[in-house]
Amino acid sequence: MNPLDLIALLKGHTVYIQTHNFPDPDAIASAFGLQEFLACHGVAASLCYDGKIDRLSAKKMLETFGISMFSKDELPHMTEEDYIALVDSQKMNSNVTDLIGDEVACIDHHPIFFPYDYQYQDIRPVGSCSCIIASYFKTTGTPISPKCAAALAYGIKMDTADFTRGATALDTEMFSFLFPEADWKLVVSMYSNTMEFDDLRAYGAAIQNIQIFDRTGFAYIPFNCAQALIAIISDFILALDVVNVAVIYALQKDGIRFSIRSELDQIHAGNLIAEALAPYGSGGGHPSMSGGMIPSANIPLLGEDIHNSIQNIFLKVIEKME
Repeated sequence: MNPLDLIALLKGHTVYIQTHNFPDPDAIASAFGLQEFLACHGVAASLCYDGKIDRLSAKKMLETFGISMFSKDELPHMTEEDYIALVDSQKMNSNVTDLIGDEVACIDHHPIFFPYDYQYQDIRPVGSCSCIIASYFKTTGTPISPKCAAALAYGIKMDTADFTRGATALDTEMFSFLFPEADWKLVVSMYSNTMEFDDLRAYGAAIQNIQIFDRTGFAYIPFNCAQALIAIISDFILALDVVNVAVIYALQKDGIRFSIRSELDQIHAGNLIAEALAPYGSGGGHPSMSGGMIPSANIPLLGEDIHNSIQNIFLKVIEKME
């Protein structure tokens, strides 16, 4: 779609840009980039989310780039008439709270699992949402600030794991566009002191509990930890030379959260978790990475040995895909 159509849609309205409930660098960069793009065309917007910004890297990104995001509890004046543009997320996904405003636009790079009739929709199968937002500046000739260019470049780097995971031609093209415009010192600063001491507990638990069945690695974290950390540990487990598919799950206050990684073309991570969790919860994502959740109320459906049940339901779906 033409990004200028989005401008026309949003003008004259109170606008919010909403990410998924646990904003990661790509989500934060995309929201920040869209906010600047809209501002350049006379549309003011506030960034919002529901859930937690619970990873040190995400908190550091807000501080480093001077980004303000508001939680649901900080938005008492949002009304049904206000417009919401979803970025790096889609309405009705399990990781996106349905806020009171009207979701009129969606910009995302995840597969569509729940079709919705947005007034403006730009959903593309690319490695990062940040590259889509960067393309808005490039295709419309909109000036971009060094800080915004740096944030979008960092978002692309993080969601494609430095172009080793799911990267597309648009990701590389937009990174090249952003590179000379960006304040690169801001990007470099994001790579220092990004792990908290308590993160080591989660790594230790995953290493202690890992089980491998025919190159599928399962690891359990038996305590509450950040959703983003679960995803990082799934990348860590996938790096093992005896693992092609990683299934990491952690017991949270609201249920069991999953992060899946696959390096096999025939094992689509998003389809894998969507099918495996269908009787118990929900999930989805990209061919190589996905996430999902079993709510607390549905955990008893797994039976007495939840670990054996989780292993069986995923291995059965993997066997069908191979």
